[in-house]
Amino acid sequence: MKKLSIIFCICTLLLCSLLAGCGSKEPAPAADHKLRVVVTFNAMKEFTQAVGQDKIHITSLIPDGTEPHDFQPTTKTMQALSNADILIYNSNGMERWVKQAVKAADNKKLVTVEASKGIKLIGLTDLDLIIEHGRYDPHTWLSLSCAQAEVKNIAQALAQADPANADFYKKNAQVYHLKLQELLLKYQTLFAQIPQKNFVTGHAAFAYLCRDFGLQQQSIEDVFASGEPSAQNLAKLTAYCKEHNVKTIFVEEAVSPKTSETLAREVGATTQEIYTIECSNGEKTYLTRMEENLDAIYKSLKK
Repeated sequence: MKKLSIIFCICTLLLCSLLAGCGSKEPAPAADHKLRVVVTFNAMKEFTQAVGQDKIHITSLIPDGTEPHDFQPTTKTMQALSNADILIYNSNGMERWVKQAVKAADNKKLVTVEASKGIKLIGLTDLDLIIEHGRYDPHTWLSLSCAQAEVKNIAQALAQADPANADFYKKNAQVYHLKLQELLLKYQTLFAQIPQKNFVTGHAAFAYLCRDFGLQQQSIEDVFASGEPSAQNLAKLTAYCKEHNVKTIFVEEAVSPKTSETLAREVGATTQEIYTIECSNGEKTYLTRMEENLDAIYKSLKK
């Protein structure tokens, strides 16, 4: 079944490429000569917009409500890639469809930017996950320190593609870097003052955040939110929550809350939303959502 799925995906990409090529010719450059940048999901859009601001046109490839791990390129995806100057994505482990999509789009001038390049990645230990998704946890953007590195990579790419505005991109990146660093230092100080370091989430997306603050996460679902836990694993998690006096089970927007709610009832805890910043959440920015995440975790550990 896995081989059939891969073959189907490749065929779809090739078909999309043909459709994109037959639809219309490459449009002329915009009159304002702004870079046409496509990004994969919301966190990448936030970082890129913070750096590029009004000097770029930015388009997101993955619709809100779609899990980036499961996204499959469409004709609209191929058209966006065919017309873009730059594609910014998080990592090969997060958007594993990117290489095939870029190849199918056949845009010779397209510059691809892996935002997480150079970051020290956290390795996976589950062999099945490694075979299916690759060797590393891809959720780097949920770390404020990793976010600084991603913003730097994005700024360098925009400056290289648009040298006339290089100083503009560099300055914006520095301003955003300071905001990320300020938030990082604030919560490093707060978390250092409390003995409880263990929290529980719907899926294991927060390892890089934990690395920033010396925390430990346990989760109902794995790194890629693939499947429900076994009865044995759920029993272990229940025992863990009771042993560590866990009072809050955090639930992500893209993960079903049912199991989290069941676990919360079993251990006498409450559930609370936490953001993975894969989709937009109204007018809330990356910085706002990260601060809300950290504040919620901090308050839950102080109980």
